[in-house]
Amino acid sequence: MNLLLSAILFFLISSCCPQMVKGRFETYFEAATLRIDYFHTGNAKTEKVKIDQIYKYTQWAGSKVNLTDSLNYGAYYHKVYNAATEELIYSKGFDSYFKEYQVSTPAIEGDIKQFHESAMVPFPKSKIIFALEKRDKSGNLNEIFRTEIDPLRAIVPKTDPEIKIHTSLDNGDPSLKADIAIIGEGYTADEAQKFQDDLNRFTEYFFRAEPCKSHKDKFNIRGVLKPSRDSGIDEPRAGIDKNTAVSATFNSMGSERYVLTEDNLSLRNIAGHVPYDALYIMVNSTRYGGGGIYNFYCVFTSDNIYSDYLMVHEFGHSFFGLADEYYTSSTAYNDFYSVEHEPAEPNITALHDPDNIKWKHLLDEGIDLPTPWAKAKFDSLDLGWQAQRAKMNDHIVELQKSGASKEEVDKAKAMYDRKSILRDQEVQKYLESSRYAGKVGAFEGAGYMSQGLYRPAINCIMFTRTEYFCPVCQDAMVRVIDSYSK
Repeated sequence: MNLLLSAILFFLISSCCPQMVKGRFETYFEAATLRIDYFHTGNAKTEKVKIDQIYKYTQWAGSKVNLTDSLNYGAYYHKVYNAATEELIYSKGFDSYFKEYQVSTPAIEGDIKQFHESAMVPFPKSKIIFALEKRDKSGNLNEIFRTEIDPLRAIVPKTDPEIKIHTSLDNGDPSLKADIAIIGEGYTADEAQKFQDDLNRFTEYFFRAEPCKSHKDKFNIRGVLKPSRDSGIDEPRAGIDKNTAVSATFNSMGSERYVLTEDNLSLRNIAGHVPYDALYIMVNSTRYGGGGIYNFYCVFTSDNIYSDYLMVHEFGHSFFGLADEYYTSSTAYNDFYSVEHEPAEPNITALHDPDNIKWKHLLDEGIDLPTPWAKAKFDSLDLGWQAQRAKMNDHIVELQKSGASKEEVDKAKAMYDRKSILRDQEVQKYLESSRYAGKVGAFEGAGYMSQGLYRPAINCIMFTRTEYFCPVCQDAMVRVIDSYSK
């Protein structure tokens, strides 16, 4: 039986007989996790993968029914084959820090950089073939790495006595829920109570918006804290250097508000104390910042006036596979998307075939494609704001670098916050007064591109700092939740 026929047969079986698929899990896997660490190295034109180490954990958080990923999101796929038969037995789509680096200026100029990554797969009962596939510009997946792995060589990690676990939502069996681990970053031992308070606060906020609000029973949320030596986070532009648990930092990829970590090893070692499908890094900071990479991790700061929004927006990327819909803000990327090819993400489109747009089933009847929305006026207003925002941020950085008093820095930050709030109110009033508010169409401007890419609604939390996801995003999010809870 060829691989295509096997895949079709597996899909049919999984659709009509979950118990048979669960039996398939028991045939190939233990109810445990194999963590495969590897190095991902290269620049814009080169790419190499090398296995680092493998580990065994005693629980499996993922579904025992949905073993092969059919969502078709992400620039990469981890794939696991039974070594004896070469049958595909597990797969997962994802994006990575390395992928983002490949479209940065240093990578384009030839600078080679190494990143550490991990694949979390069910623990196999026998030898496997572990493969990495990458999506080309046409959207096709091509294998770039393959190796045999013997699970008997996996290391069982020791428990770190410094790490404390706090459960803020427990709905039962991890293999039947979407399990979120929120990792504390920049919280000292003396700030352990603050971590718990922040964890509870954000757990409550996470379920205010649909569709998570109506699917709360399908999630588990656990906080994991390894105390940091210092409180806060690195701010390179301001010359602030902190010793923290997972070494997260502002100015990632050269973007002042982008917060990521390159210390994947520390992150995974800490997170491994709980079963998880998704990782948050909650940073103890008042600054605006965050980041989200699909099926990789999500970062947000805890005490900014926009922290609630950051938490939900960035998780839209990292767990639900949603694209950014904004396009006026500066980014660290060069040609992240190409208008020549349809993006994989469910909430943006190049609109090559309007009659078969990917969210056709949700379109408002009779709506024009593309949908006119007074874009020129919005652009003129927002591009002016982006220049003003950058100038205010630069001023705050200069104050910090020059050793200005805390009072002077705080005054500048408060001014920034006041102007941001007024700007957001102006944006929301403008968009919500549109005759297209609440409708699903195809609105030009998305994916960091002013022209050639389209979003499904005039407003959404993936476009502005509003409080709701549009119908297309919600529809895609429910499919992801169901993939973990069925």
